[in-house]
Amino acid sequence: MNAIISAAELADALEGPNPPVLLDIRWQLSVARAGGEPPFDGRAAYEAGHLPGAVFVDLDSELAAAPGARGRHPLPPVGEFGAAMRRAGVSADRPVVVYDGGQGWAAARAWWMLRWAGHPGVRVLDGGLAAWEGPLETAVPEPAEGDFVPAPGAVPLLDADGAAALARSGVLFDARAGERYRGEVEPIDRIGGHIPGAVSAPTTENVGPDGRFRPAEELRARFEALGAAGGGEVGVYCGSGVSAAHEVLALAVAGIPAALYVGSWSEWSSDPDRPVAVGPDPQ
Repeated sequence: MNAIISAAELADALEGPNPPVLLDIRWQLSVARAGGEPPFDGRAAYEAGHLPGAVFVDLDSELAAAPGARGRHPLPPVGEFGAAMRRAGVSADRPVVVYDGGQGWAAARAWWMLRWAGHPGVRVLDGGLAAWEGPLETAVPEPAEGDFVPAPGAVPLLDADGAAALARSGVLFDARAGERYRGEVEPIDRIGGHIPGAVSAPTTENVGPDGRFRPAEELRARFEALGAAGGGEVGVYCGSGVSAAHEVLALAVAGIPAALYVGSWSEWSSDPDRPVAVGPDPQ
């Protein structure tokens, strides 16, 4: 199954015999806003208008555990994640389509978690809500309880030691903005820089101006030029395991399997004993 689905394909699927469960994962990184504006409220955005039948899933509380030593968005307990998915109507034998407000990062986190937990049929709406040309609704559905039971391990997962090793033995991509990779700025975490040996590959370069993924052949050429050629192991990290999931998704579109380091820089940089590289070179 393809990892992404177009709005037109989704419209057809919703009219088919086994329509997908729709999950709305609208979310934005919580950083201080100019003028003291309140942080983005994904649930409020969902309630103002969403795809018909879509169920809201909160990234911070249902797709992650509380921030701590394992990073800003560590994996939640498997049982709690499974219960959240069942509440949203997710079942093992029914496809799932996830979407967000258009950036794609939050939807990709949900896609990756469902894939990691063993769901066989989950896709991301390419371009997110902005790509949808059909009607929206404000009614909040009450889906029937699903039966999905997570079986973790269906896709590869890295911890800090595994990420460090992969940066030397394979290719470890850093999906953050280039200036954060180089250590020029660090607006969130303890210190700037990158994991020694990691290669800068900002996830923003995987999509076009409309937020949709670049063609698969372009993505493959991009990643191969950055070192993901010859069938070697590939991993990805970012700040807290969200935008990196989007890069793992882009790699999947390109036909390149990749592992996700969920703890990412927020976990790595929290330990002063771990080495930090700065500048444009992997080192």
